[in-house]
Amino acid sequence: MPSAGDASAPLVAQVRRPEIFETNRLSPDAQVEAWERHNASALVALSCRPIDGHGFDAQEVNLQLDEIHLARVRATRHVVERPASLVKEMPARSIAVYASLRGEAILEYAGHRRVIRPGQLIVCDVDAPFLRGFGHGLEELAVKVPVSAFTARTGMASMPTPLVLDAGRDQDPHGRALVQMVGRALRANDPVPADENAVLDLIAVIATAGKVSLGTAHRAAAKAFIEDHLADPGLSAPAVAAGAGISERHLSRLFADAGSSVPRHILGRRLELAYAMLATGSDPSIRTIDVADKCGFTSASYFSQAFRKRFGVTAGDVRRAARP
Repeated sequence: MPSAGDASAPLVAQVRRPEIFETNRLSPDAQVEAWERHNASALVALSCRPIDGHGFDAQEVNLQLDEIHLARVRATRHVVERPASLVKEMPARSIAVYASLRGEAILEYAGHRRVIRPGQLIVCDVDAPFLRGFGHGLEELAVKVPVSAFTARTGMASMPTPLVLDAGRDQDPHGRALVQMVGRALRANDPVPADENAVLDLIAVIATAGKVSLGTAHRAAAKAFIEDHLADPGLSAPAVAAGAGISERHLSRLFADAGSSVPRHILGRRLELAYAMLATGSDPSIRTIDVADKCGFTSASYFSQAFRKRFGVTAGDVRRAARP
């Protein structure tokens, strides 16, 4: 991390910012080709065919992390296909998770057809041919995981067939937690920096139908609970253990095995959130004490000390660097 005396640009650059690609500023003749080119670079190479004929209105918000790629996609009615020829030409070597937010869609995979409804997740190997049709338009979240990272977490070399599950309210809790984490990381105002390890753990639990180690499943549940309650000043190890349905002793052991502790993890996530809020500058009038409060800190002095120790700069330095 930069020191307090560094220039402002590197301070703000510590936050990974989503990049937005839109077709509505292009001529209708160029929209589909530009969309295909962008997806081939950012996510997965696809052949796109608008249903409504000429023109294609679409937007993609992309966020690349160390290993995985997150995206939020909106588009008018269309069909995308990844035929065997395109897989051979442009292999992705990745597993994708798609979370439908709006509109029923069709998935065709290995001769089978299935209707995908809002609130459902698809986990699939994108190097197997498929077709997806969005007759009601598209709004979804996507996560692209390199096969190497997927195998390291699950022990599986691929997804032989797509997995479809319900992640809506009162459905699969790990799927719901994944949708919430990815959605927060990609939202326009005050995005929450993604906990990449937590996202990978959740995907491992989902893809294996819970057959990964109990430790991974429990740690994923604990981290999901923490993400939901970062702003709660009363968040503590006993509260996390109760929320994850495990003993406090077992919880402590899970985090110790990963080289951390529950209090240290909570503090780290709160500081990362605070840094992002200050660096994005979405509200120039916000004070550092307000940011501390929004991130669950009850002591402004403790927040200031912890922030400087973690990042090597003061919260005020980051806030000033973000000003236009």
